[in-house]
Amino acid sequence: MESCFSLQSKSMSASSHSPLTTHVLDTSLGLPAKGLTLHLARLEESSKNWKELTTGYTNADGRCPDLLSPEQFTAGTYKVHFETGTYWQQIEKTSFYPYVEIVFTIEDPNQKYHIPLLLSPFSYTTYRGS
Repeated sequence: MESCFSLQSKSMSASSHSPLTTHVLDTSLGLPAKGLTLHLARLEESSKNWKELTTGYTNADGRCPDLLSPEQFTAGTYKVHFETGTYWQQIEKTSFYPYVEIVFTIEDPNQKYHIPLLLSPFSYTTYRGS
């Protein structure tokens, strides 16, 4: 497990730079959350339904650096769904949260956005990183 992968393009080349990245830290261990599955979706304004754009997993550094290509990244409302329950089961811990969803709005797709998740079995927090 070295990086994210995309349902649309399987993977991005090493030379492309996603304007959207994420990083998950397991604060209970003080380590990156390796192998955590996540799903990225965009809200379709006309139907108000979520359209899944990509599914991936965090690498050894807890990062998923290649979520979307710059061409796929447009203004709108997005959601990252983190499969935290599965992650905790894999490391033999119990958790209160089976998943975490972070919903955010992109107004300027020319900017870079970073969505970190600080995670423990009984709490989580996030912020807009750079």
